Amino acid sequence: MTMKLAENIYENVDQIPTRFGYGDGLLKLGEMDERVVVLGADLSSSLRVDLFRDAYPDRFIQTGIAEQDMMCLAAGLSLAGKIPFVSTYGVFCTGRAWDQLRTTVAYGNLNVKVGSGHGGISVGADGATHQALEDIAITRVIPGVTVIVPCDYHETVKATIAAAQIEGPVVIRFGREKVPVITTPETPFQVGKAEIYREGEDVTVVACGVMVYEALIAAELLAQEGISAQVINCHTVKPIDKETLIKAAQKTKAVVTAEEHQVMGGFGSAVAEVLSQNVPVPMRFVGVQDTFGQSGDPDVLMKAYGLKAENIVQAAKEVIKIKRGG
Repeated sequence: MTMKLAENIYENVDQIPTRFGYGDGLLKLGEMDERVVVLGADLSSSLRVDLFRDAYPDRFIQTGIAEQDMMCLAAGLSLAGKIPFVSTYGVFCTGRAWDQLRTTVAYGNLNVKVGSGHGGISVGADGATHQALEDIAITRVIPGVTVIVPCDYHETVKATIAAAQIEGPVVIRFGREKVPVITTPETPFQVGKAEIYREGEDVTVVACGVMVYEALIAAELLAQEGISAQVINCHTVKPIDKETLIKAAQKTKAVVTAEEHQVMGGFGSAVAEVLSQNVPVPMRFVGVQDTFGQSGDPDVLMKAYGLKAENIVQAAKEVIKIKRGG
């Protein structure tokens, strides 16, 4: 590993939902900047924005289940000099209110932040209607929108605080279930800068969100077979860190991407857009393969949809075989 990560990430790692990081990040922001305003759509406790509501009730607005109106209200607040954080599930704030995000917010480059919760298949029992699997694709395509997918609790806190420092629309994607805490408060985080969490020579695994942990586990499994895997946490999907990705591809000449999202148009596609134009190398995409999710236990769903370390291991072996002329 090239930087300070949590201890025992391959053994007894703590687990905390990333949505807790969003709530705690907002609470810190409330103290840091009085311009910060939070808007909720009847999901305050689920997204942990009730912490901000209770601490700063005069800076919290409950819009009810009216996500499109909430996005427009946030746009107006930004024009009044506030820094509004729109907070609801990803299928609603990036799906139902996509037109408002695109035209009302992004077209004018308004300073609106979007807390996009319940990202990915691991939402679990809520099922396909609430599992945001297309949100990275439909937000990164909007001009001027920054898209961040933090890997754990600490990184979500940092991403939330950093979003307030960026002028313009920002989407922060986080999940519902507990996920391994692999970073620390001291682990470097900079919007637009990917971080190398493990060096390797044979293959590069580029991941975002909870798949960073799965990538690290996969690298350990590969090491047991004599395969050296580099692991990169590319938390900022847009603007993506082209320099780090290009250098990684030049080094290992084989790349696997991993995301808790549809493989078409998502994070893997963003990486491929960079590499195909600069360093074309064999690639494989670990993610949801053009299908809707379903209700179930989060870990069972992750396995059923091929989002575990063993799937990354298989993909890594495939690209290495292609690289070597197999």
